[in-house]
Amino acid sequence: MAARSIASLSLTFGLVSIPVRVFSGTESSGTVSFNLLTPDGSRVKQQYISQKDGRVVERSEMIKGYEFEKDRFVTFTKEELKALEEGASPTVDIVAFIPEKSVDPIFYDKAYLLAPDKRGAKPYALLAEAMRRSGRCALATWAWKSKQYPVQIRPAEDGLVLQQLLYADEVRSLKDLDIERATVSEAELKLALQIIEQISEETYDPTRFKDTEKERILAAIDEKIAGKQIVAPSHAEPATGAQVIDLVEALRASLRGGKPKAAAPKAAKAAEPVPAVQLGERKSARRATPAAETAEPARKRARGK
Repeated sequence: MAARSIASLSLTFGLVSIPVRVFSGTESSGTVSFNLLTPDGSRVKQQYISQKDGRVVERSEMIKGYEFEKDRFVTFTKEELKALEEGASPTVDIVAFIPEKSVDPIFYDKAYLLAPDKRGAKPYALLAEAMRRSGRCALATWAWKSKQYPVQIRPAEDGLVLQQLLYADEVRSLKDLDIERATVSEAELKLALQIIEQISEETYDPTRFKDTEKERILAAIDEKIAGKQIVAPSHAEPATGAQVIDLVEALRASLRGGKPKAAAPKAAKAAEPVPAVQLGERKSARRATPAAETAEPARKRARGK
C-alpha cells in the first residue's frame, strides 16, 4: 500500500520556499492486547456515568470543556474546537542552522518524513545537499493539531526528516536524581575501553532486533487455544547491592568471555503450570490443533491490529 501524506507544508529558508508533503515516519507493530471479560467469558461494555445524578451518558450527548477552576468548566462546541485546530500555519520557517549532532536525542519526539510536493524537487534537493555538505541541521517551529512544536529538519540518505522536539520543561534532568559520584582507576578504565573495542560496530542495523517477547506471548496464546498449559519462563534472580564482585576481575572475565569469581546468581525455579481453561466445544473443535500449526494465525492477528 502506497504511503499517504498527512499534511502539505511550505518549508522556507531565506527567500526560498519548498512545498513538501509530510508522512508519518513510524508505525506501531501492534502490541498483544487482551480483552476484559466477565467470569463466564462474555464481553463487557464501557459506560460513562454522570457524577451529578448517576445517569448513564451516551457518547453522542457529551461535550468537551476546559477546567479553569476547581469543578468549573468552560465548554466548547465541535465547531469551536475545529476552529482552534485550524489556526495552525501551513508554513514551517527555518530559524537557524546548527551542527547536526548538537540536539540531544532525549529531546526527540515523533519523527516524520518529508517529500517534495509539485515543483518542489529542485529546492528540496538543494536544501538536503547543502545541509549534508555543511554538517548542519535546521531548527524551525511547526504548528500542528492545536499545538506548536520546535522541530529539527535533518538530511537523511534519501531525503529530509522532520523531527518533533520536546520543550525544555518536558524533559527531566539527570541532575535531579542526585546520582552518587564515584572515581574509577586507570586500570579499570583501560579494561572497560578494551571491552568496548571488542564489541564495537560502525553502524546501526535496525533489522538486527526482533520483538522476541511479543513472539513468545503469541506462541503461548496459540498453545492456550490448543488446550495446552502455560508455564512461566524461568529467569535469573537479579543481582543485589549486597553482592560484592571485584570490578577489575569482572572486567577481565568479560574480555575472556568467562565469569567473575563471585558466585553467579541462582536461576529461579520455574513456576507451577497454570491449569488450562476449558474452551467451549465449538471453539475446541475448531482450534484444537498442534501449537506449530496455530502459531501463525495469532501472529497474523497481531499484525492486523
